[in-house]
Amino acid sequence: MFNEAADITYWIAFSAGLLSFFSPCVLPLIPSFITYITGISFGDLKQDHQSSKVRLQVASHSFAFVLGFSSVFIALGAIAGLASFSVQTAMEEGLVWLQRGGGVMVFLFGIHMTGLFHFGVLLGDKRVTIRNKPSGYLGSYLVGLAFAAGWTPCIGPILGAILALAAGTSSDTMHGIALLSVYSAGLGIPFMLSGLLFHGFLSFFNRFKKHIRIMEILTGAMMIIVGILLFFNLFGDLSSYLYMILPIG
Repeated sequence: MFNEAADITYWIAFSAGLLSFFSPCVLPLIPSFITYITGISFGDLKQDHQSSKVRLQVASHSFAFVLGFSSVFIALGAIAGLASFSVQTAMEEGLVWLQRGGGVMVFLFGIHMTGLFHFGVLLGDKRVTIRNKPSGYLGSYLVGLAFAAGWTPCIGPILGAILALAAGTSSDTMHGIALLSVYSAGLGIPFMLSGLLFHGFLSFFNRFKKHIRIMEILTGAMMIIVGILLFFNLFGDLSSYLYMILPIG
């Protein structure tokens, strides 16, 4: 049974995945990613009514791509959860300082995302690309691995914040795995929908692209708040309050 604080962290992780999708280094490149991993031309994807064959190809290759980056993120979540459990086993008081350190890290990531101050270590472009994609689903999976391994300029701060949250709130490895699985779902679900509803995605993107910077600032503000909550160990109190005011059965 998940405790109340865990419920909140899962919602935060899923929201962080969505915000990663809408970040300025990911959202504009979604059409290129989809055409690259599926091997389907932009014109065929752009059709208002895709054939069942095209939909199946888009769904299957998109799933392989999502599975690729999810594998990396979930492995990182397991490491974060394991680190937290090891510290807790070694000394209980150490977990408090680990949580506070994670809170400071998330807070600084938020400052970076808002643009109030840029930390040089987060600005390096370390993207990993696969120039010649291997054929088949294995190729799409490998592209997903490359995406997770190197797409640090935009999703790095958000991902780092969720890993810090996993290390600061996890009591075991499974919680870290679950938290990063939820984050991966937040990033992966809209990616798959964008491929299946490609025509609608292009219309949405043309309207939304002028608001990307606002989304980035809001993401940073959310991370600052999460950092403060994590530092002062307020997730349990916040969860209790939400359970009182929300009609949850």
